[in-house]
Amino acid sequence: MPVAVLDEGRIARWTQTVAGGNWWVAEAGGVIAGFVGIGPSRDPVGPGLGELDTIAVDRPYWRQGVGTALMQKALDELATQYDEAILWTLANYPQGQNFYARTGWTLTPQSRDEGRQVSYRRSLR
Repeated sequence: MPVAVLDEGRIARWTQTVAGGNWWVAEAGGVIAGFVGIGPSRDPVGPGLGELDTIAVDRPYWRQGVGTALMQKALDELATQYDEAILWTLANYPQGQNFYARTGWTLTPQSRDEGRQVSYRRSLR
């Protein structure tokens, strides 16, 4: 994934997003190893559709169960509020796409941002 540039606009958006959503972190040895956030779907909007907003794991913690634990927490929480969930990811991001498929998500034909992002869906019931 490309490195995000932290500017005032991005920090303000993240502050609003985190304050208004459900976010969890995974710690390993007192260090934040990853985080996950969920909320209502932003695109498309639907009352029974939740969204896996973000899931990220620091590279040294890949393949140690951190991502799987974060995903399970997100799915458990999504299931308390929604019937189905969506996530958007980069179209050319095989590590992420393989992880989503392994954790029960299904690639859809939907794309956005001129094909640079693709969506996955998962039933929560």
